[in-house]
Amino acid sequence: MRVGQANGTYFRVHKPSWAFQPLSGAGAARQGGRLNRPGTHALYLAADAQTALAEYQQVSSLLPPGTIVSYDVALQPVVDFTGGYVPGQWDPLWEDFFCDWRKLAIADCVEPPSWVLSDLVLDAGAKGVLFPSVAHPGGINLVIYSASVAPSDTLKVNDPGGDLPVDQSSWIA
Repeated sequence: MRVGQANGTYFRVHKPSWAFQPLSGAGAARQGGRLNRPGTHALYLAADAQTALAEYQQVSSLLPPGTIVSYDVALQPVVDFTGGYVPGQWDPLWEDFFCDWRKLAIADCVEPPSWVLSDLVLDAGAKGVLFPSVAHPGGINLVIYSASVAPSDTLKVNDPGGDLPVDQSSWIA
């Protein structure tokens, strides 16, 4: 694994009803994600706003309502997979990074290889993974394992006016 750091501004589009917990990673913990098993809190961010929007939209023909949030990040160590799989430099399991994890986990009830990769990343002491976006070619994503963030790391939401909701009361019908 190539180890590096994540520094700078990152973005995420949150479902409005969950924008009150912009640092939690709880949404990904509910069903899992590409690089986290169910139960593992993971915050998925993008290195630019366009990639964040594409990741949020996924395959929908229209962009659903969302709240875009920017984050100040200084985090290390992270696994840097932005160059993709290179034989001889990465464990062969990384070749399956871009598997259809949803189909495997939900439809086929099979453990996706990318979940095993997340186990390896966490076991190695990394706090996240930088990786190419599937939804936006050329874009870069960062998954951060919430429980691994230390006080010496920076992970801050940019909300100087306090505009993000403080709870879900606005969304209770």
